[in-house]
Amino acid sequence: MTAEPIWRPNPDQTPRPQIHAFTEFANQRTGRDMVSYDDLWRWSVSDLDGFWGAVWDFFDVIADEPYTKVLANRSMPGAEWFPGTRVNYAEHALRAALDERLVDEPAIITVTEGGNRFEVTWRELRRQVGSVAAWMREHGVQQGDRVVGYLPNTHHTLVAFLASASIGAIWSACAQDYAAAGAATKLGQLEPSVLFAADGYSWNGQNFDRRDQVAELAARIPSLRTVVAIDNIGAGPLDDDNRIADLVAWDDITGGDTPPEFVRVDFDTPLWVLYSSGTTGIPKGIVHSHGGVVIDHLRLLGLHLDLRPGDRFFWYTNTNWMMWNLVASALLAGATTVCFDGSPLYPGPRRLWEIAAETEANVLGVSPGIFLAGMKAGLKPGEELDLSPLRTIGATGAPVPAHCFPWVRDAVGERVQLASTSGGTDVVSGFAGSAPNLEVWAGELSGPVLGVALQSWDDDGEPLIGQVGEMVITEPMPSMPVKFWNDPDGQRYRGTYFSMFPGVWRHGDWITITDHGSVIISGRSDATLNRHGVRLGSADIYDIVDDIAEVAESLVIGAEQPDGGYWMPLFVVLADGVSLDVSLRSRIAGDLRSKASPRHVPDDIIAVPAIPHTRTGKKLEVPVKRLIQGHALEKVANPDAVDSFEALEYFVRFAEQR
Repeated sequence: MTAEPIWRPNPDQTPRPQIHAFTEFANQRTGRDMVSYDDLWRWSVSDLDGFWGAVWDFFDVIADEPYTKVLANRSMPGAEWFPGTRVNYAEHALRAALDERLVDEPAIITVTEGGNRFEVTWRELRRQVGSVAAWMREHGVQQGDRVVGYLPNTHHTLVAFLASASIGAIWSACAQDYAAAGAATKLGQLEPSVLFAADGYSWNGQNFDRRDQVAELAARIPSLRTVVAIDNIGAGPLDDDNRIADLVAWDDITGGDTPPEFVRVDFDTPLWVLYSSGTTGIPKGIVHSHGGVVIDHLRLLGLHLDLRPGDRFFWYTNTNWMMWNLVASALLAGATTVCFDGSPLYPGPRRLWEIAAETEANVLGVSPGIFLAGMKAGLKPGEELDLSPLRTIGATGAPVPAHCFPWVRDAVGERVQLASTSGGTDVVSGFAGSAPNLEVWAGELSGPVLGVALQSWDDDGEPLIGQVGEMVITEPMPSMPVKFWNDPDGQRYRGTYFSMFPGVWRHGDWITITDHGSVIISGRSDATLNRHGVRLGSADIYDIVDDIAEVAESLVIGAEQPDGGYWMPLFVVLADGVSLDVSLRSRIAGDLRSKASPRHVPDDIIAVPAIPHTRTGKKLEVPVKRLIQGHALEKVANPDAVDSFEALEYFVRFAEQR
């Protein structure tokens, strides 16, 4: 934990961040005298009705009737938010299209890996959404029906989603790096009526033709009535062999000029279905609501990232990851959202920084790996590119190593705030992060997000400060799932989050809340390292090891052994041309001993060809641990849920030889 912040808010920032206006708004409503972020946060979690009602009114949520009650039932699960109100996500997302100042400005900018750029204005976005929605209604799609996408991250996907949401249908999507079988395990369980599918996607300088996979996917989902074909890479007709019974082209359904009609639905009506990683079985379908997402994302994007009409928002993601849903929600704030279809490191580590400069992004979102790649390449994006509009860099997907923070300050810009954030697909939002009026400490998240009653608990449910504990949420949030798909009695839902502490959300992360209120993420609690009775977080080890130039990536596990022993190996992927000799082993161990503690030094350091991840980039610590302990591969991981099944197979062979 560092003694001094590495970044402090600028009191003269212009325009003034919206969180200041919101604080004044809340003071006027409550008669309070809140000044600091901590004042605002404490109120937000002690007076849920007052806080979320203020968010509703501050951002002028559109509804059939004014709310009469904010929270009718405070229990978890089962909290009932804004009963009696009827809203529609798409109506909010297209509100900026009615603003004469914005109507001809870009709502969406799509950048391809090959460098092509497409802009869709707010006026055009509203027209296309209305046209696609009219086509859906003509084809019998109604409120509650499911519409799905097998699509990359382009403007087509956003238009299809918004059209679905506008009529009250339920949306879900899967990226095309999944094969048909894997995509069907997600999308097929929803029994959708319409599939939007592209001909392929781009990655690392190549176009991947997925037309055969589209045909197979359609065959695996018997509920489908229609498939909409989108030309993304110019591969040719989607179905030359007439394997898809009812196929229509994207251009044929987007040419109309029907204004969108918005079906306002009950606050907790399902909006979309996201999925758990599914590494050990069929992915759980996590259902979020129209109202919960609207009010949560207005709070998160508007207050924490200070997004406002006319801003530009670029967060690298794909349609598998919940961050795509946040990219879509930039439209709620009236901001332009930037979509990128391709590899973040092709043709080199400058690529995302170049796109941020070209699109004049005010907020850029990346994973920590982008910082590490930039550092190792000696990049200085702030000097090499015009990033003057950039004020905030969001980072999530894994804890940001402490040494990345001074690199952002020195190489990108000292006034750019690095907002490390932690949340989850489970709530399609954040639990801890930053805000324009919060200080930043290297290696730490500045504090709990407004409205999130976050604590660190020991095994007995006692709060901890300055010690590692289970991350829990003690009060409900509007964006908590309304249910899991195909979980009629809610048993899977309750077992996932509420089995350890009944009535309290246990997320599965180890965290430390510091004495200055920041949050440190130490890794997943189900992948805890335990050395001589002391719990360690894997993130503490990655922070140090991944800073070593000769190490491209690392993975550490702690495996209980049949004889009662405990083995903690560190697996490393080496940079090109590097060998794991005695000198490098000694340096890795020495850095861990001096920069962390002797307990952090692994029992063995082992070179491996690759580290396996989920499709959203999270290291598969638990599956590797289970393989090392002798579990069968088919019981440990679903091939469709990992980025490199070959990497997991290596650990099977390793375990057998060991």
